[in-house]
Amino acid sequence: MVLYTSPFPNSFLSVLHSFSWGLIFPCYWLADRLVGSFVPTTYEKRQRADDPCYFHALCIIITTPIYLALLVASLPFALIGFLLWSPLQSARRPYIYSRLKDKNHANGATLLTEWKAAGSGKSFCFGSANVCLLPDSLARFNNVFNTQARAKEIGRRIRNGASRPQIKIYIDSPTNTSISAASFSSLVSPQAGDNRAVNAGIKRTTSMEYKGDNCGSNNGEENREDKGGSGEPHEGEENTCIVRINGEENGHMSDAETDTVNGQAHASGPAEPSPEGDAEVSKTPNHKQKEGDSGSLDSCSASRESLVKVRVGDGTVDQSTVNNKLLYKASIMKKTSVRKKKHTDETFDHEISAFFPANLDFLCLQEVFDKRAAEKLKEQLHHYFEYIVYDVGVYSCHGCCSFKFVNSGLLFASRYPVMDAAYHCYPNGRGMDSLASKGALFLKVQVGSTPQDQRIVGYISCTHLQAIAGDTTVRCEQLDMLQDWLSEFRKSTSSSSTANPEELVAFDVLCGDLNFDNCSSEDKLEQQHSLFTHYKDPCRVGPGEDKPWAIGTLLDPEGLYDEEVCTPDNLQKVLESEEGRKGYLVYPTSKNHGSSQKGRKASLKGNGRRIDYMLYTEEGLYLEWKVEVEEFSFITQLAGLTDHLPVAMRLMVSTGEDDP
Repeated sequence: MVLYTSPFPNSFLSVLHSFSWGLIFPCYWLADRLVGSFVPTTYEKRQRADDPCYFHALCIIITTPIYLALLVASLPFALIGFLLWSPLQSARRPYIYSRLKDKNHANGATLLTEWKAAGSGKSFCFGSANVCLLPDSLARFNNVFNTQARAKEIGRRIRNGASRPQIKIYIDSPTNTSISAASFSSLVSPQAGDNRAVNAGIKRTTSMEYKGDNCGSNNGEENREDKGGSGEPHEGEENTCIVRINGEENGHMSDAETDTVNGQAHASGPAEPSPEGDAEVSKTPNHKQKEGDSGSLDSCSASRESLVKVRVGDGTVDQSTVNNKLLYKASIMKKTSVRKKKHTDETFDHEISAFFPANLDFLCLQEVFDKRAAEKLKEQLHHYFEYIVYDVGVYSCHGCCSFKFVNSGLLFASRYPVMDAAYHCYPNGRGMDSLASKGALFLKVQVGSTPQDQRIVGYISCTHLQAIAGDTTVRCEQLDMLQDWLSEFRKSTSSSSTANPEELVAFDVLCGDLNFDNCSSEDKLEQQHSLFTHYKDPCRVGPGEDKPWAIGTLLDPEGLYDEEVCTPDNLQKVLESEEGRKGYLVYPTSKNHGSSQKGRKASLKGNGRRIDYMLYTEEGLYLEWKVEVEEFSFITQLAGLTDHLPVAMRLMVSTGEDDP
């Protein structure tokens, strides 16, 4: 299958389309600005609280007639542009495939050589997020604004979080048995395949508080030491480090205890000194890195200290190697109400994380409707992801029953090469949703090869269902179509036979915003859909019941800019407590209680409305392999930028063979 790298089959149509959109855009921009000026967000209201009330009213009185006059003047040009633009959509392709042209940063081909299916297996990490990149006037109804700036910041935060080395941090204390998210931590371990191990000891580190554009005026980034050192990891490297913290119930250790443990841990080597003192961090909290540094993170002020014990393995290693490897600071805060694993038989880790997972392989986004914002987002993501599929969908009346003003809003990014892609539009959208070409994007990626040169592939699907409450029948019909399209795509792109397989399927993942949760009484039909008999939901016990650690992914828009939740660290801390979730998450609806009645949330089931899903199936995979969930995360890194919580899942594909 040919992947479309441009929206039109020839340059003439592309030029004609650009000309027609150039005639339409002034009218579109003026209308967007005009409507947006009458829909302030809670952040803007708070900014204006100290200003005289008449000042904002005076601005509206002055600008509204100007916008209206210019809008009327641009209407004739917009009409001409529309008459040219609309018929051109019949020749438009359903998506644009973008591959990073800078070969110095391209590593997709290198990743394919990492897995020859000769070892015990390989893990793959998937992420999904609804980023609410609508035209600014429409985004304001969800209490977010400045779509163009948000798109750039969202892309930057995602690539910064994903490019961190992978670490696992455990807290050993009487009151905590769960894996804890590493708030702004980045430790480098020996490279994959390196049999040498590191015995490091207790390190005193600093956690830097993250503040986004919507919560402060800073854009400072944490200073990285010795960036030119030989041990600096490159994007895409599989770095894993285990950090274990031993502490009392309150999560703190005295200096004497620290020295004792430090001495015990260094039976085979000296202690690794802290790369940066607390005083030095406090003096330069806003020090900036260069744009594009993969590990850079905004920081505003120094906060919370923790004691980190690094345990990578057994054995000894030259101390200079340790110094080169441990280039990054690790940090973690002991939380007062950490979520626990209530089920000891749970087979995988789960967490609320302030970061997107390290070594994120695949990313599926929804509501990337604005085309200019999509371009800005793509530019940022290309710093980490080599392959991106964006501007997915149809416009005008082409391919669907009703007129479509915007695309599907789907975007897919991958570190691995995309082999095939297909898009289908849901024909049964209703209300406002019928104006967007909501549908499903299906992708086939190559993730490796066997020693016999058989391709190892995976399937990923991304979708966004009908959003209007009460449209249960519409969503069920869309789920039916989704299953049929999934089957058709697998059959049409498969080049293998049972007798002579040319490809081995490693995974099949479905993710997206399904716009129903597993606890609301009004969503019972969707909860019992046959899709869940074929695909597994790691957060789900059964219809109407989620696992105790699963939380909602839909935030209450009114509280997006509260100080308690406007940074990734703060939102993470709030969501780890039951009271915090009740204050800032939208809860499942029932026939007897409204979701807007915060005083009654205690009587409702679940921990919030979980409408963003990550599903996987074991059907149709290579029979001798096994797929298991290794980790599931709810992510707060986009705090203040969207009204949804991103989710991520790491799958382990086990081949059943011993390590070489």
